[in-house]
Amino acid sequence: MTASSAGSNTTVHLDVTLNHLWQTARTNDHPAALWRLPNQSEKHLIVHLGEVLSEQQPIDLDERPPGFAIGLFDAPADDFARAFYLHADRHVVLSADGQLLYRPTVDTTATRAFDEATYLTAQQRTDLLTGISFTEQPDPDAQAAFEEMVAQAVAAMQAGRFWKVVLSRTKTIQFSNVPDVVTLFDRLCAAYPTAFISAVWLPEGTGGRPAQVWLSATPERLASMDANGIFRTVALAGTQSAYTPEGTLKRTADALWSQKEIEEQALVSRYIIGCFKRIRLREYVEEGPKTAQAGNLMHLCSQYSVDTKAVNFPQLGTVMLRLLHPTSAVCGMPRPEALDFIQTHEQHDRGFYAGFVGPVNIDGASQLFVHIRCLSLDGKIATLYAGAGLTEDSDPQKEWLETEMKCQTLLRGMRT
Repeated sequence: MTASSAGSNTTVHLDVTLNHLWQTARTNDHPAALWRLPNQSEKHLIVHLGEVLSEQQPIDLDERPPGFAIGLFDAPADDFARAFYLHADRHVVLSADGQLLYRPTVDTTATRAFDEATYLTAQQRTDLLTGISFTEQPDPDAQAAFEEMVAQAVAAMQAGRFWKVVLSRTKTIQFSNVPDVVTLFDRLCAAYPTAFISAVWLPEGTGGRPAQVWLSATPERLASMDANGIFRTVALAGTQSAYTPEGTLKRTADALWSQKEIEEQALVSRYIIGCFKRIRLREYVEEGPKTAQAGNLMHLCSQYSVDTKAVNFPQLGTVMLRLLHPTSAVCGMPRPEALDFIQTHEQHDRGFYAGFVGPVNIDGASQLFVHIRCLSLDGKIATLYAGAGLTEDSDPQKEWLETEMKCQTLLRGMRT
């Protein structure tokens, strides 16, 4: 494969694209992750070429080699999140000016074989089906079932069993043809520049599951540590449309929030502060709450940051990941009681929905996001996941409409 050096990267002089790399990984059953960080234009792709993926406990943000983590929602075992870790055995970046740059990785028989397979894929010049259409599959009982579940949760909260719970539902869509994942990814990147966009390919057998692609456009940061040692997390809750009934985009300053939504967001904020208190951390910065736009929705958002060098706590990212997941924004409070209600009443397996996803130790930073606004893709069939945060003041019909708006985030982006 012809290449020339370009600083710390290598520019490939072939008609190789992210799509060729992605398709080569898919064809050869190599796990792969494609992502773009919020407010950035670079797109990253890593391919895992080593051993079969197995559960990793814990995901250590300090000691892991460069890679990508995807965690399950399930109840943590021994307080550690259940997750899978893809090593960056091959790491490629598509720059803002369209150059495909290969990041340095260890040269092995596996990387050479993958590069050769990618070269052959590029030579074949297979035409991709970039025209994408899909239809929503009707489920006449879905709304009644969800609203009944919400009503049961409200009754449980009014009886004092817990204070908040997040209940989710699914929606099924069928594509006219097997969609090109990179095209879907690119559409979401264009539609939602402030979101974390990712596509993760997991071959059959990962966690005992069938082969799947998970695609997401999430607005919610879970835990991140930048190259300067600044830890960040957010409390994101409360949902309303970003548009007026006439279809005009609202100003964030004009958003009005109900007492229910304010209290829902405050519960998430108190949960994060409670985690700081558990580790006796007092030196943190809180900003908000304020209204933040995320695609076609608006949320209430508070941001928290800690200078880990100033407090001499380099392991804070790993510790907070363990304490935060699953957050009250996707589970509830108190967590054990809310989790029990979810597992008892939801009729679907959340899988990686409401888990976490993101790069670890890439360019000196780790950035994990709550895995919401996502779908799983199996052939032509995609399953969308959406949840609503409930308090004792929740109205079942309004919560159903909230989940519909959240599903539309992905559907609108893929239609772009």
